[in-house]
Amino acid sequence: MAPSWQTAADSLAGDLRGVFGDRLRSVVAYGPHLEGDSDAPLTCLALVGSLTTDDLFACAKLAPRWERSHIATPLILPESEFRRSLDAFPLEYGEIIRTHQRVFGDSPFAEVTIVPDDLRRACETQIKSHLVHLREAFIESGGQPGPVGRLVAASAPAFTSLLRNVARLNGVLASDRAEATRLGAQTVRIPDQLVADLLSLEHSTGMVTVDSARLFPEYLAAVERLAHAVDTWRA
Repeated sequence: MAPSWQTAADSLAGDLRGVFGDRLRSVVAYGPHLEGDSDAPLTCLALVGSLTTDDLFACAKLAPRWERSHIATPLILPESEFRRSLDAFPLEYGEIIRTHQRVFGDSPFAEVTIVPDDLRRACETQIKSHLVHLREAFIESGGQPGPVGRLVAASAPAFTSLLRNVARLNGVLASDRAEATRLGAQTVRIPDQLVADLLSLEHSTGMVTVDSARLFPEYLAAVERLAHAVDTWRA
């Protein structure tokens, strides 16, 4: 049986073939929808031989139909531009590589390499920014449980994403999202229970069983630990 997202992805690929013809090189689906978050729109990357203004106009006409089908506007890149920008977006492209499923064409990642130093530098920038904003937001909250709890819940997805990037940085790979998060945490000795609690906050739509405000001290310590680990990382 085909996965639930396959029909929508095939429809998108058909639309893109209508726009680009034989210039369409590949289409892959990736992201939260493939990992079980059915509320998230389907996200896709399309690599093309060239991309013109006329192509953008043609895609713009299709955008309302994609939205109705719960498909996010696809990331469309000329193949050469994608390869030249791996050093600029190692975190973003690394996450696409981790979660992707091929929809059309050959795999665009067969000969793609993300340089560890580029990944480490991007991780450092992101984690140190996360740490600064976390401290600042706590001060602004006045230390009140309600605002602190909302701060922890709102910032948890960015932190767990960083843990998956750190797993990749250390050569620990897993396609499963939760497993990749746990493996990243283990490389820097962040407790499994804290990781489980943060993961549970990401998509909680009903009753929340985690007291997110009480997590803050341990969460802050984990962010500080991760920042130090990335800052001192060596291949």
